[in-house]
Amino acid sequence: MLKIFRREPGFYPKLLSLALPILLQNLITNSLGLVDTFMVGTMGQGPLAGVTLANIPVFVVQLMMFGIQSGSSVLISQYRGKGDFQAINRVMGIGMYIAGTIGLVFALIMGFLPNQFMGLFGSDQGVVSTAAQYAQIVGWSYFFDSFVQVYNGAHRAMGNPNRGLIILGVSMVSNTFLNWVFIFGNLGVAPLGVRGAALATLLARILACAIAIVWALRDKKFPLDLGLLLRPGREMVRRFVRFATPVMCNETMWGLGSSLFPTIMGHMDGSEEILAAYAIAGNITNLCTVGVFAIAGTAAILVGQEIGSGKSDRVYSLGALLNVLAFLFGLGAGLVFLVLLHLFIVPVVYPLFKLSPTAGGICTMMLTVIFIMMPLRSFETTNIVGVLRGGGDVTAATVIDITPLWLVSLPLAVLAGLVLKMGIFWVQLATVSENIVKCILGLWRFRGGKWINDVTISVKPGAEG
Repeated sequence: MLKIFRREPGFYPKLLSLALPILLQNLITNSLGLVDTFMVGTMGQGPLAGVTLANIPVFVVQLMMFGIQSGSSVLISQYRGKGDFQAINRVMGIGMYIAGTIGLVFALIMGFLPNQFMGLFGSDQGVVSTAAQYAQIVGWSYFFDSFVQVYNGAHRAMGNPNRGLIILGVSMVSNTFLNWVFIFGNLGVAPLGVRGAALATLLARILACAIAIVWALRDKKFPLDLGLLLRPGREMVRRFVRFATPVMCNETMWGLGSSLFPTIMGHMDGSEEILAAYAIAGNITNLCTVGVFAIAGTAAILVGQEIGSGKSDRVYSLGALLNVLAFLFGLGAGLVFLVLLHLFIVPVVYPLFKLSPTAGGICTMMLTVIFIMMPLRSFETTNIVGVLRGGGDVTAATVIDITPLWLVSLPLAVLAGLVLKMGIFWVQLATVSENIVKCILGLWRFRGGKWINDVTISVKPGAEG
């Protein structure tokens, strides 16, 4: 058992050099959500519930973007191992076409049909109205963000996560400052409330997109080839469809399924308090799980580059090591966060959001369940998102990731919350039941060893059409 920890010299420093910037990127991204939640939450429980409702479809779109980023990374990490930068340009071009289209469609729906669209996710008209005000503006931000996500994801897959860290850092600082200006009406600006939060997000995303474009155009180490970006070629499109599309579908279906949990909560009795608690618990959970997704992202890069460089014989032991490290990290982190929940989060964080006693109790229950499940969540996330995907086993990874959600967790949540009306505790247990099933299925697939695949090809000039 202990021999899997013995790696070549320089392995663990390389692991940390990749994982830490990814962790910080995730921390910045999720901190943005927490800052928005905190600033809106100071206006009361109603606005907080409205923004939470609006963020249900936003969450789905973000996961679709993550799916495009992750699907592209399956190819890019292995092409990086081969040193084929032309192929990387082609993959990025396809990703930008798809992400830009999704971002534009989403912006149009949210911009022109906000009330009708938000009405699909909740029944409280006051909450829906607030959500529509926020959604009408914030929807446009994800058109600009789509290009940034593909660009940052490509550099991350090539082993350069620092670029995305800097771009996101600037975005976070600007978003927080603009929140202060527009939400509360500072520097001579009229207070805009939830509309101000949405406007701040939009302007911050535009700034991030501008920075990425300028940086890309001035990059000497990895110059963009506009010809390959705009015309990636049929052969690469076929390769993308085969290996990246399942990942995109995976994240989309997982996002749609996950968005149904707050939708279920939005139709339960006491939905305003439940949604307010869910918003706080969700943002705290996102902060507490940045390390989990950093390990998973690093695993995908390392496994992909190892296969791309022709070292497939060493991939199985590498995957085993990364899975074990993920489980141990989740175990330690879960214990630490359980202690912090009672020593810091409940007495210090809750009062900042003006939660009612009932909402506070619900939030504590949700976080307790989530922290207890962290070892299993850390393992299955790294195994599926990192190891199996990085190995090119995208179809099996997709089945393992979404089947337990749609066939186990969601039916149990609907049964407990809407049919039997058992209460939010049982709905929360239903949401985490998928982690157990994923661990079992993922471990079975990993041990079979069929997940190691070289997904790269050589696209010859003139052959791409």
